Amino acid sequence: MPEGDTVFRTARQLDEALAGREVTRFDLRVPQAATADLSGATVLGCVPRGKHLLLRIGDHTLHSHLRMDGVWFIYRPGERWRHPAFKVRAIVGVAEREAVGVDIADIELVRTKDEAQIVGHLGPDPLSADWDPAEAARRLSADERAIHVALLDQRNVAGFGNVYASELLFLRGVLPTTPAPDVDTAALLDLGARTIRANRDRSERTFTGMSRPGQMTWVYGRFRRPCRRCGTPILRGQQGADPTRERVTYWCPRCQH
Repeated sequence: MPEGDTVFRTARQLDEALAGREVTRFDLRVPQAATADLSGATVLGCVPRGKHLLLRIGDHTLHSHLRMDGVWFIYRPGERWRHPAFKVRAIVGVAEREAVGVDIADIELVRTKDEAQIVGHLGPDPLSADWDPAEAARRLSADERAIHVALLDQRNVAGFGNVYASELLFLRGVLPTTPAPDVDTAALLDLGARTIRANRDRSERTFTGMSRPGQMTWVYGRFRRPCRRCGTPILRGQQGADPTRERVTYWCPRCQH
């Protein structure tokens, strides 16, 4: 599931493949930008911002959000794609590599000077160089909703999704329905920043320290299975009332209170 660490790795792969090179192919398969062509411009780099990718080309930025299923693949020119062409939403090619965006829900092209219109609302990002834990804790503590919902709000802190919210709250022993002002948000975010930074360089995300399939989470995806600490069956529920965005959380009713 794409969260901040996945987006960070994707940005690094795009940057390594494209940065400093001239665009030889530019194809956006979305109605609002289908006629755009940045061929001949130089790729300046790719920057992650929370769950957003900002691919800077010349004086433009190609913004993408992976949502649930989006993926960027890197190919050599002429290499056979591992996915059907109808799923492709964007192609950015240079002489040596070709980046292909598949099943990406959100794609738009803006002037780089206007990036703030897209990501200016985001809260501090624990994977960015300007991470501000005090500001993130202030925003989170000021949110009166349940801590699981508040942690998912990218305006409070950018990059955490359902997986991180469930796992971090378990590790801190906090019930997901606890009002955010009642939580030690500074300690929660300190753990979150350390965890997501450790995972950004791993091919597989882990919270337990184990790398074997099925052993990498404490509670997420483990509904009705025994808690790894106390043996109590893990519970599952949905937080928040937004019908367009599923907020599924997992917790141990004994270890979290």
